[in-house]
Amino acid sequence: MKNVLFTGIFFLLLVGSVSGQSTALGIWKSIDDKTGEAKSNVEIYERNGKVYGKIVKILTDKPDAKCIECKGEKHNQPVLGLQVIEGLVKVDGEYKSGTILDPENGNTYGCSIWLAEGDPNQLKLRGKHWTGIYRTQTWYRVK
Repeated sequence: MKNVLFTGIFFLLLVGSVSGQSTALGIWKSIDDKTGEAKSNVEIYERNGKVYGKIVKILTDKPDAKCIECKGEKHNQPVLGLQVIEGLVKVDGEYKSGTILDPENGNTYGCSIWLAEGDPNQLKLRGKHWTGIYRTQTWYRVK
């Protein structure tokens, strides 16, 4: 009887911990497409019903980098603390209709994000150019 009770409690704790991670909100490690190395930690958060993301930690050898190529108020601002994801709206388990800024080139793209199927610790992020060309990255949850 103790084994059944222990197994039941263990299962409930496991389900609770997995379901607690079934959101895109949190801190994610971004990976450089060219080198495969970690670039930054991005905090994805909700404000006024929309989802945003800002760089909360630089993982490269350039912790004082500035967004030289950015336009407008983000021009020449520190990359650390920079809001790079803006205005996503949740639709059927996916966040869509927002934008993402690439601080390396200053370009802004359409953006959508979703959790990888079967792995709530992987975030799929797609940036889409107005021409229809897109690129999908995988980011990893920071625990």
